[in-house]
Amino acid sequence: MKVKMKTKRSAAKRYKLTGSGKLVRRKAYKNHILTKKSEKRKRTLSQVVVIDESDRDRAMLQLPYPQYLR
Repeated sequence: MKVKMKTKRSAAKRYKLTGSGKLVRRKAYKNHILTKKSEKRKRTLSQVVVIDESDRDRAMLQLPYPQYLR
């Protein structure tokens, strides 16, 4: 019997896979204490970012089945 690999659920909730196969994530610091942050800074923080190459391999280890993140 073949055993399925488990996905790290925290990683599955944080990362999404684009159509071209890149992992994207949300930026940090946009959850609370927003009154002192400027509108421009909050706008920039709400954009998604492609994961850096240095972190990509580590993130892919936590996601054995990344095709299901689309």
